[in-house]
Amino acid sequence: MGALKPWHIAVLVVVLILLFGAKRLPDAARSLGRSLRIIKAETKSLHDDDRDLAEKADAQAGYQPLPPQAAQPQQPVAPPVDPVQRVREN
Repeated sequence: MGALKPWHIAVLVVVLILLFGAKRLPDAARSLGRSLRIIKAETKSLHDDDRDLAEKADAQAGYQPLPPQAAQPQQPVAPPVDPVQRVREN
């Protein structure tokens, strides 16, 4: 019952020709083809972007934190010297 038979297609073509005219149908088909090509390219680029993001996420997930460094004895830190004060002292 839901099958598309050849006479259905013929009726559809006749109705399209009557509605749009024989001159405008090739232009309409051409613009439809361009639109589908653009949509296909955009969906492919979105898919590629998703794959690139997934690869970056996998690469970053493989990073390991640096091991903690052994405790080193702290050297006393000299207080900061004001350069203006040093010039005045000399």
